[in-house]
Amino acid sequence: MAILPIVLFPEKILKQKCDKVTSFDGKLAKLLNNMYDTMIEADGVGLAAPQIGVKKQIAVVDIGDESGTLELINPVILDSSGEQTGPEGCLSFPDLYGEVTRPYCVKVKAQDRRGVFFEMEAEDFLARAIQHEIDHLHGILFTSKVTHYLTEKELEGVVEE
Repeated sequence: MAILPIVLFPEKILKQKCDKVTSFDGKLAKLLNNMYDTMIEADGVGLAAPQIGVKKQIAVVDIGDESGTLELINPVILDSSGEQTGPEGCLSFPDLYGEVTRPYCVKVKAQDRRGVFFEMEAEDFLARAIQHEIDHLHGILFTSKVTHYLTEKELEGVVEE
């Protein structure tokens, strides 16, 4: 597998709407594997294709819990409920963190690496990570949703809780 370079803001691709994936082949499988390896190497919990310079609706999420690695191709949020506010960061914005409010629960429809449709529900931190990555696929950056940027001292306080 390969570790891919992560695209940093202000690269244009980060603010562009991504194209739907129509070809589910070995090339896609290799890209997904490389995206996962890149995310892990960068110590992230999610990575969207535009963050590695690919303008396709592809994201991987792994928050390190029992849900495992999620591969979301052409994902759509079908429903959301509740509200949560918490810290977010982004691999395309190194060392930048802010408070973001998002729905607490989401129901998502997506395709897997073979093109098979599936639906899933997520809540809390997993829902936050999924929403963050889906936003990337529509050219929406977390910085547009930040209500308060966190200093290093504030971030340490959040991590220790």
